[in-house]
Amino acid sequence: MYLSIALIAGCTLLYGCLAGRIEKSWLSGPLLFLVAGYLLGEHGIGLLVIDASLESIRMIAELTLAIVLFNDATGIGLRLLKHRPQIPIRTLLLGLPLTLLFGSLIAKVIFPQLSLIEAALLGIILAPTDAALGLAVIKNPIVPQDISRGLNAESGLNDGICVPFLVVCLALVNGHTNDSNIGLFAFKAFLSEIGIGAIVGALSSALGWLLCRHAIKQQWIPERWLTVPTMSIALMAFSLAQALGGSGFIAAFCGGLLFGERIQGAYTAEMEESTINGEMLSLLTWLIFGALTMNILTDTTWRQVAYGILSLTVIRMVPVIISLAGTSLNFKQKVFIGWFGPRGLASVVFAIMVFEQQLPNSQVILNIATVTILLSVLLHGISAYPASQWLATNKATR
Repeated sequence: MYLSIALIAGCTLLYGCLAGRIEKSWLSGPLLFLVAGYLLGEHGIGLLVIDASLESIRMIAELTLAIVLFNDATGIGLRLLKHRPQIPIRTLLLGLPLTLLFGSLIAKVIFPQLSLIEAALLGIILAPTDAALGLAVIKNPIVPQDISRGLNAESGLNDGICVPFLVVCLALVNGHTNDSNIGLFAFKAFLSEIGIGAIVGALSSALGWLLCRHAIKQQWIPERWLTVPTMSIALMAFSLAQALGGSGFIAAFCGGLLFGERIQGAYTAEMEESTINGEMLSLLTWLIFGALTMNILTDTTWRQVAYGILSLTVIRMVPVIISLAGTSLNFKQKVFIGWFGPRGLASVVFAIMVFEQQLPNSQVILNIATVTILLSVLLHGISAYPASQWLATNKATR
């Protein structure tokens, strides 16, 4: 155990010293930690021992994603987002449903053994994008702000919006609903997941902000300690929303938006430290995922790899380009936004949730999701910096 801890600490030390160089190269933190986890794990040299179940991985991924979503939302703030809302509004209200539909239909065609519900579940698993994997684009100053903020907002909300779809499909699988009340059940699921999540996130953030502000005014807490309550608010909002039947991801992101609205221009250093902490948790999650990848994958086929490629391209990009039709964005910008929809922690969480249901094709679904996530970490990681440069330096083509 101590050797594993030393190896993990060594990886974070090395990355911390090289982060500036890595961010300006074709490499990415998630890709490096994923590869390091695999090479150091039992299928590599065998020094890194990760004794964790799928349920433990899901919990780690959920909590990490909650912190990342909260931190990213604080950087947007309601005031900044409402100036150019067209990208997240269109990609969420039109692009996301089309992505779910395309993903489900293509899954059913390529994998006829999947039932309609299983194909829909696969489409849902791979629909949400990951803000943590997209940080190289979102935080790159050469990317136009409306695009980076739009991608950030989309990735912060689409996983929460997908949760009700996942709940409805799992309820159908488990026989908790019937044909006569599917519509009502779906409506209640959306209302509770999104409504409870947004309310809990806003209330948690407001309470946390009032408490922090009072503590600072009374000099009970140094400003440099603001990182601790910030991460606590994120985890409180997520966990409380989940406990009350809402979407913890929606709660974390909405809470971060409100918190960011209150701290715009203040406590910049403290918020940056909180963001770095979230990024490191994300990287450690990818290290664990890399070490356990070969334990998750079984009998990978070319069809699964082909679907993974389609998921990252056609299934994602075509709906996004359609959803952005008629906007002021040129075609190159639409392609850029469509391409940078990396699959990450949310897909890991959803895939494990579906696998735990022990469906007839659970292993097939888990395999496809894992392959797609690995392809995303690789392809989005190596293309983030050069594609951002391409967007900033080349002439726009309409």
